[in-house]
Amino acid sequence: MAGVTLMTDRRPSLPPLLHGMRDRSPGLGAGLLGGAVAAALGLGSLAVLVLALWISSPYPDSGPDGALHVAAALWLLGHGVELVRTDTLSGVPQPVGVSPLLLLALPMWLLHRAARDATDASPEPDGPPPVPARTAWTGVVLGYLGVGTAAALYCSGGELRPHWGWVTVCLPVAAAVPAAAGVWTAHGCPRGPLRRLLPRLPGPVRALLSGPDAWARLTAAVRAAAAGTAVLAGGGALLVGVSLVLHGDVARASFLQLTAGWTGRFAVLLLGIALIPNAAVWSASYALGPGFVLGAGHLVRPLASDPAPLLPPFPLLAAVPDPGPGTRLDWAVGLVPVAAGVTVAWFLARAAAGWRWRTGAGQEAGWRAAPWSALRTAGALVLAALLCGTAVALLAALSGGRLGAGTLADFGPVWWQAGPVAALWIAVTGMPVALVSRAWRLWRGRARAAERAGRAATGTGAARAPRTTAGRGAAPTPLTTAGKGTANAPAPQPSKPAKGARTASAPGGGQLEDELYDFLPTGDPYPRAWRDDDLPGASRWEALRAASTPARTEEQPSTPTPPPSAGTHRPAGDPAADAPRPADGPADEASRSVTGPAAGDPSGRDEEQGPSPATAAAEPPAEPARPAPPHPAAPSDTSGPSGPAEPPTTA
Repeated sequence: MAGVTLMTDRRPSLPPLLHGMRDRSPGLGAGLLGGAVAAALGLGSLAVLVLALWISSPYPDSGPDGALHVAAALWLLGHGVELVRTDTLSGVPQPVGVSPLLLLALPMWLLHRAARDATDASPEPDGPPPVPARTAWTGVVLGYLGVGTAAALYCSGGELRPHWGWVTVCLPVAAAVPAAAGVWTAHGCPRGPLRRLLPRLPGPVRALLSGPDAWARLTAAVRAAAAGTAVLAGGGALLVGVSLVLHGDVARASFLQLTAGWTGRFAVLLLGIALIPNAAVWSASYALGPGFVLGAGHLVRPLASDPAPLLPPFPLLAAVPDPGPGTRLDWAVGLVPVAAGVTVAWFLARAAAGWRWRTGAGQEAGWRAAPWSALRTAGALVLAALLCGTAVALLAALSGGRLGAGTLADFGPVWWQAGPVAALWIAVTGMPVALVSRAWRLWRGRARAAERAGRAATGTGAARAPRTTAGRGAAPTPLTTAGKGTANAPAPQPSKPAKGARTASAPGGGQLEDELYDFLPTGDPYPRAWRDDDLPGASRWEALRAASTPARTEEQPSTPTPPPSAGTHRPAGDPAADAPRPADGPADEASRSVTGPAAGDPSGRDEEQGPSPATAAAEPPAEPARPAPPHPAAPSDTSGPSGPAEPPTTA
């Protein structure tokens, strides 16, 4: 028995090594794979597009290998790498450095997503720890650069060759920045990296970020700067559209002049769409004042435009303003930077009044905080203006470049002019708007707080009023809902038929039960033990009379008996109820005419006129009646909603 193992001696299902492998984060290998996949997806999308155009072209200049070389070159150009075109008419290589900004959007998004996925951050609090930030970032960047280097080596033997100096600078920067942003967002946007970066900033910038609410002012300034940059870019795109409409004939002629085939026109259309963000940045620089350069020494500005050199026909170049001094229409473009400054000021005034967009521990979206002072609001606006100017300078540098040598050596806005001018526009136009809007928001907040406090005080006093007026032990008085200001109504009374309502007489002399009310009656707070409704009550009394009257025999003499009263009971076996009634004599008619109808009869008819038709139909044939024994009177408290019951009638 020593060698027998009990079934209850359970061992762990997985050894500790397998547990560690299962819970281990992917690490560097997953980052390398993610970066390589991101680069391959971006490169493959361009390759598919170029191959589709090559297949649809009726007269291709090269084979599929040449199309793949062009696709790799365009992918590098989208990252800011300058290309060299060797197939020129003069035989001299010419640079191509204008990078379509739309080609940069897809690789940046793929890199950001790959870095976020490589971090492998679990949403569950008790899940495995995420991959370290440096490990994930390094893996993604190295994987992306590996594919990029292979693409540069592949297209280096084609007609469009990359400049290796630009490859070693632009490609690593284009891969590192979005990967760092993806890792930072995957870890929950920690503040540690930004705090370590703060001491490296210039002194005036650090002064703007001092104080306990420095993080709130920094996030508000970043958000406001992003909104201002978006307004500038959107305004520039609007200016491009308006100018293309005004120069529609020239743009159409240049589009048709470039190529005659539909495949070539479709390729030109795709190139124009990819360059629309560049044209928007150029127009934004034009609205700011510095303008842009169309070749060496040819500046285009709102105040005056120099004559442009001989440019190749292209639809977007047809939107360039005419040379000469500026007109009022050209000066109207100054509304774009004004709108950007107002937008930045609105965002900062909202934050300065105590409104926060970001959620924190135990706080919901839109929570209120302590308002900023006017000095801190002005400092945050200056910081937002600096950030907006930096973004405009970066976009201006990326949107321009060289298209050749000599006259075409410089194209696009001058970044070191566009950035500072944009910051100046934002600061000058946004400062008064931010301060005035902050003061107005604070005043409105105080007014609303006072109004709410007054409403709360009024509601508290109104709620306590019934407690002070009502005595101890008194029943609460119900309130009416007729309208505002209605006093407390007394206890509900028995309902009466509405004025003008149709009523029908029941066989017993009252109204029908379904027509007594034309609205839903309220409950009676003091219900009666016996409710004498007209029709049901009369029917019950007649049924009781008929049941309590015994059958009459023919041997009994027919002696006249007094008529039964409405409120009397007949004992069982009393034949007086069913005896035939004699004709009224003169004395009876005279007494009836003197006394009138019985009191309490709403119909004005006497009970002696005979039973109702419904009761007469249910009664047996008349027989000789016997003398009726004395009987007690009916209870008098049988009043109902239709009024008190009829008193007994004496003969």
